[in-house]
Amino acid sequence: MQILFVLCRVEGRQSAGYCAMYDICGARSDGKLLNCPFNIPAVKPDDLLSSKIQSLCPTITGDVCCTETQFDTLRSQVQQAIPFIVGCPACLRNFLNLFCELTCSPDQSLFINVTSTTKIKNNSTVDGIEYYITDSFGEGLYESCKNVKFGSSNSRALDFLGAGAKNFKEWFAFIGQKAGVNLPGSPYGIKFSPSPPVSSGMKPMNVSTYSCSDDTLGCSCGDCPSAAACSSTAAPPTQKRHACSIKIGSLEAKRVDFVLAILYIVLVSLFLGGGLFHRIKGKKNSSPLSEASRDRSSVNPQKADTIHAQMLQNTPQRNWAQLSAVQGFLANFYRKYGIWVARNPTLVLCLSVSAVLLLCVGLVQFKVETKPDKLWVGKGSRAAEEKQFFDTHLAPFYRIEQLIIATVPKSPHGKAPEILTDDNIKLLFDIQKKVDGLRANHSGSMVSLTDICLKPLGEDCATQSVLQYFKMKPGNYDDFGGVDHVKYCFEHFTSTESCLSAFKGPLDPTTALGGFSGNSYSEASAFIVTYPVDNAVDNEGNKTEKAVAWEKTFIQLAKDELLPMVKSKGLTLSFSSESSIEEELKRESTADVITIAISYLVMFAYISLALGDAPRLSSFYITSKVLLGLSGVLLVMLSVLGSVGFFSAVGMKSTLIIMEVIPFLVLAVGVDNMCILVHAVKRQEQDLLLERRISNALMEVGPSITLASLAEILVFAVGAYIKMPAVRVFSMFAALAVLLDFILQVTAFVALIVFDFKRTEDKRVDCFPCIKKPQSSDSSDKCVSQEKAGLLTRYMKDVHAPILSHWVVKILVIAFFFGLAMAGIALSTRIDPGLEQQIVLPQDSYLQGYFNNISTYLRIGPPLYFVVKNYNYSSESRQTNQLCSINKCDSNSLLNEIAKASLTPEVSYIAKPAASWLDDFLVWLSPEAFGCCRKFTNGTFCPPDDQPPCCPSDQGSCGLSEVCKDCTTCFRHADLSSDRPSTIQFKEKLPWFLNALPSADCAKGGHGAYSTSVDLQGYENGIIQASSFRTYHTPLNKQADFVNSMRAAQEFSSKVSRSLKMEIYPYSVFYMFFEQYLDTWKTALINLSIAIAAVFAVCLIITCSFWSSAIILLVIAMIIIDLLGVMAVFHIQLNALSVVNLIMSVGIAVEFCVHITHAFSISSGDRNQRMKEALGGMGASVFSGITLTKLVGVIVLGFSRSEVFVVYYFKMYLALVLLGFLHGLVFLPVSDDRLNISINVKFVVVVTMREYWFDWNMKVFLSMFGPAPRHVEGDRQDHRPSVSSLP
Repeated sequence: MQILFVLCRVEGRQSAGYCAMYDICGARSDGKLLNCPFNIPAVKPDDLLSSKIQSLCPTITGDVCCTETQFDTLRSQVQQAIPFIVGCPACLRNFLNLFCELTCSPDQSLFINVTSTTKIKNNSTVDGIEYYITDSFGEGLYESCKNVKFGSSNSRALDFLGAGAKNFKEWFAFIGQKAGVNLPGSPYGIKFSPSPPVSSGMKPMNVSTYSCSDDTLGCSCGDCPSAAACSSTAAPPTQKRHACSIKIGSLEAKRVDFVLAILYIVLVSLFLGGGLFHRIKGKKNSSPLSEASRDRSSVNPQKADTIHAQMLQNTPQRNWAQLSAVQGFLANFYRKYGIWVARNPTLVLCLSVSAVLLLCVGLVQFKVETKPDKLWVGKGSRAAEEKQFFDTHLAPFYRIEQLIIATVPKSPHGKAPEILTDDNIKLLFDIQKKVDGLRANHSGSMVSLTDICLKPLGEDCATQSVLQYFKMKPGNYDDFGGVDHVKYCFEHFTSTESCLSAFKGPLDPTTALGGFSGNSYSEASAFIVTYPVDNAVDNEGNKTEKAVAWEKTFIQLAKDELLPMVKSKGLTLSFSSESSIEEELKRESTADVITIAISYLVMFAYISLALGDAPRLSSFYITSKVLLGLSGVLLVMLSVLGSVGFFSAVGMKSTLIIMEVIPFLVLAVGVDNMCILVHAVKRQEQDLLLERRISNALMEVGPSITLASLAEILVFAVGAYIKMPAVRVFSMFAALAVLLDFILQVTAFVALIVFDFKRTEDKRVDCFPCIKKPQSSDSSDKCVSQEKAGLLTRYMKDVHAPILSHWVVKILVIAFFFGLAMAGIALSTRIDPGLEQQIVLPQDSYLQGYFNNISTYLRIGPPLYFVVKNYNYSSESRQTNQLCSINKCDSNSLLNEIAKASLTPEVSYIAKPAASWLDDFLVWLSPEAFGCCRKFTNGTFCPPDDQPPCCPSDQGSCGLSEVCKDCTTCFRHADLSSDRPSTIQFKEKLPWFLNALPSADCAKGGHGAYSTSVDLQGYENGIIQASSFRTYHTPLNKQADFVNSMRAAQEFSSKVSRSLKMEIYPYSVFYMFFEQYLDTWKTALINLSIAIAAVFAVCLIITCSFWSSAIILLVIAMIIIDLLGVMAVFHIQLNALSVVNLIMSVGIAVEFCVHITHAFSISSGDRNQRMKEALGGMGASVFSGITLTKLVGVIVLGFSRSEVFVVYYFKMYLALVLLGFLHGLVFLPVSDDRLNISINVKFVVVVTMREYWFDWNMKVFLSMFGPAPRHVEGDRQDHRPSVSSLP
């Protein structure tokens, strides 16, 4: 802002006591007064004028070189600047001295030289002067003012008083510019020079300056951070780069990587050494072991004969003695249950399906939750509670509708052209015209932007656009000066009337332009047009519904009309509304229905083939299991629907995650169980009755299916305690779905197996069981009835198992997988929490370009509010000084701390000092701000002279009004206590301040800027329940920036709250959604640990084997660790989706581990034989049942249009399936073998010593801690169930 000055000149004497200018000799066409160039002796003023001059210019005493008119003009002009700097007395005093000496100093002629004059009505008037001032004064003035803040705009006072000057010379150059007609500034040019010519006899003005750290006129720490009292406070923390890194020569690595590498080398060395030692020792002990084996075989020859007979019959030998008591009970239960189901399949099928169908009735209450705050914000959320407090006590944050119009670089890496051209601004007017004319239908009424927009200062919308510099009127464009006027307003947007917006507030260029650096607004490459729209708590008055209706029409307008308009001009357009994300998420949920359906169809087709026998042309239509596979898939879907139906009936809404993830999860578990059950029945002797085969199969695999299902149910059940609603609801739905799937598998599906095998035996056609194959030759029938091991089974037994049996392969496998785990741990430290919005949205969404442009062009971050609860403003309390940042405020006050934090934005993420209603209120009350807080003689509020009724709205220019001539300032200095109001004064004047309109005469009016910053409800008691101080975050371009900025703000407010013993919290509109990422790692690790521990507990209870449970625990943990490593490689962030996938991965990993471990534990023979038997039987089922099924289904997801499916479902599921396969069918068999080495060594001791009492103790130990080798059997019959014990 420029200040008007009244000066005069006449050629003549330059000496002390003489004036260079005196009195007024004319006025310009815009009414600005011009001084007379009279070189006369200084004049003695009368007592009234002298007292007036002393009140403003205490350094001027005695004679003066100004008349009363000149002084009144000076006073009226500097009063516009005083509110900006009155909070810093030293700056204010120095600033006033500059113009007091210029206007009224009795020694004016010593440092003022009139350089040019002009004639006005035959009178000579001053047209230009040279003002000699020492550099020391200029430097002192600038240093005292350079950090003074202007609260309501979160910026420096010098941005308005000096166009952001970087030194005093730039400031003086700005002040000295001659103003154009009707523009603010000096009516003539002023040239500031440090020294006059030696021959002139003149001396530069050199009045003493006051430092901002002066004892008497010192400023607050916010305005004077260099003060000694301020520099002694703790400096803001700085980021420690590479704090977690270690450097070895030129190689720099994370410390965790280095430690893990050393640990891996040590572990592999120990393991290799132990393996070689065991190998050498094994050779030495080979003969005792052989002898012992022979002896043990001779102990029970009948048992050996039985084994031989079973091997000849190609029937797997089962070592039932290895089962725990619980497993034995389950095996015995399934033995009897299998016979009953085989005898009553229709009853079992009808009862089980009917029960689940009954649950599906709840689907009539089915609802899907799509509101982000209901999905990601749990009960008790700190951010949600703080938002609710902010919305109810202050005001809900406004809705944002935005357009970004940008130029296109001529080359891919070139600089974008400037956006500020005549054609582009006229295009912006055309766009605005269409937006203003937009109408939306809401319940039969038409809604326009004017009906819903934010109007802080009157009837005009607070649209953030460069068009505000033309009052939003196209007719003003040429009248105001076009592009030049815009560039002028970049420096004068708060002080010049023509630059003020149509809603009568200043428009910061930062909010309306993008793609510039620093304050180089003219280089901007983008227009950013923001339409703030009123928001409401709980949709009060249908405000939200009206806004949503208008927003939908606005988006359609942008697509249909605005986008072609902008493209025709060679520009780009991106756009968004408050409801855009929710609407696009709804569209995304249906975007890949076809892809998901194809995925299910592919999996169904594979399942149908996998359940059947090896294809034979002559019998394929009988031995195939298409109908059985389809029935199994329907049972899986029924279990999902039953789960959704149950929770819908109790009033719980579903989520898109449930509809997308749970079917895959339950299908994975269900298909695995289907394959295991069918293959187990196929492995039984064909000569046995069907009910005996069903019984044997259930006894063989029932315990492992039960174990796996219980572990999975418990895994998801613990997720119900997660606070995040989306994860909690998923876990609850998944737990019930897996439970229902398990029940249907062991009831309905077993019954269907009975029907299907009866169909096969009766030679009926698959899918058409009513059609029976005609009787054929015996050889053909034999082909149908004979069961031959499948290709996969033969591969597992004859190729896969022998390779893994080689001791070198075992060592390499374990070394590789442990290395993989170490790499996973190292990589997991590189996973960032968050969820990029572009990933969640459809790839063809218009928001993709919008979010890219946001990060490219925006130069300011989201608003940040520091909310203070229960502020005690009474005189007895110190809280006022603990909050404010003007003179006499505490150095560690809230606002001073915010100002200091803004000096290190890379750490604090705070871009600017805070806009302080409290500072502005105290300044507004100050007697120095004589144009602000004023009262009529009757004690009512008197507005500034440039506002009605002091200045009628139809009056062109405002002078001294008759209406307000008797107005006086609210207080004198004697009325205040240490420049602070009393409790009564505070209470009485605060509403005045909040209702006062800002204007040129008093820019500190609180209406508009602070209307919603203070909760006046109940404030009469001396306590303000809620108030806020607004600043901004730095530009936040990545999810990590959002998370880190929230964490930094919370840490900052916690520190200040403890220091001031006040309740202060930060609030920004995005906090509620990003709060989850503050402790996502903690949530994920806790729940994964609980889930894995639950699996271990279930396994330990059922198997009573510490070793088996420990092996399962180890393998599942390794799968999860490796999956985290894959996430880091593919840059998959940690969020609700990935946490759900990780929890689900524990459940699916159980499928890869439990069945193989159970099969290994009940197998007979030495280690290699047991591995071969487990892999040949159960390994083939696991590979075909879960690995290949999920693999073919997941691959289809890779063609999804939604990136969220590609990243979080295709990539993570594919990694899970491959890792599960590798760990379950490669690492697990080897680890089962390797971890039994110590047991086998102890067995050699047993055989060699031939001490049966030690043998008995060994059996007890093995039954408690792990599966023992087959050699320990035979000397005693076990009481647990076996094949031969069947009735």
